[in-house]
Amino acid sequence: MRIAFAGSPPAAATILRALVEGGQDVAVVISQPDRPRGRGGRTVPTPVGAEAERLALPLRRPASINDADVLDELGGLGVEAVCVVGFGQIFRERLLAEWPCLNVHFSVLPAYRGAAPVERALMDGCRETGVTIMRMDAGLDTGPTISVGRIAVADDEDAGSVLERLATMGGELLLAALADLAGGRLVTTPQPADGVSFAPKIGEDDVTLDPGATARRVVDRIRALSPHIGVGCVIDGQRFKLWKARPAERADRHEGSLWVADGALFLACADGAVEILELQPPNRNRMRAADFLRGWRGGLTLGPGGR
Repeated sequence: MRIAFAGSPPAAATILRALVEGGQDVAVVISQPDRPRGRGGRTVPTPVGAEAERLALPLRRPASINDADVLDELGGLGVEAVCVVGFGQIFRERLLAEWPCLNVHFSVLPAYRGAAPVERALMDGCRETGVTIMRMDAGLDTGPTISVGRIAVADDEDAGSVLERLATMGGELLLAALADLAGGRLVTTPQPADGVSFAPKIGEDDVTLDPGATARRVVDRIRALSPHIGVGCVIDGQRFKLWKARPAERADRHEGSLWVADGALFLACADGAVEILELQPPNRNRMRAADFLRGWRGGLTLGPGGR
């Protein structure tokens, strides 16, 4: 089939590459406009935009995919379907009516509808998640499903590795769905009314360390926001990010205390402690806690806030 691909994040770039390697005719790639990033404010493309350029595919960066000129271009290119992965824009009536829009969503729907399904699933300590191919409708991830894949999630796995596995699986499922669509064999199933949950965009409260939570929940939040966001905290008046941790044995310490034992860094939580394995000091790169401790000359007092 001749398709348009709409997406932005790294997982979407993985699926775009899978479609091209699978022989799909990608007429155009649509991604979010380039935005300034970093301290210098340099404008850079989204991961999907960069991948489209690498693959020498036509790339558009409209303010809205629903603009009439964008839709007219899709018609002029002979697009037969639109594939969507983490695009970040709402699809309006004309777009949904004129083309079958197949979405790759990184959860087993109807669970975790919304912008951050993998992060929310890990925050909740889920031991299993998955990827759903669905045909989009006007609701928020409410369209009928086409296929579902599931994976087990290890206790120490972070969002980056989960997304990488789900993107690989999602590319395979999307290729199969496009083959069925082209052959007139595509079957969709309405989502069940039971089991609906939501995964809203990650907000300020989500990215701040909460030592008043259980050790397991502290670890789950840190791995849910790694490696792309990080959990913020203030140590000795300076802002840090935490990237990796694991539950540790209970210690006789006050909640929120930081201490060093046998060259390792620990944090007391509501019901025990966690060992902080990787962190990022201000204006430094991510590093192992043991390396940080060898060079740190400040105190280890945990302050309020974190971003």
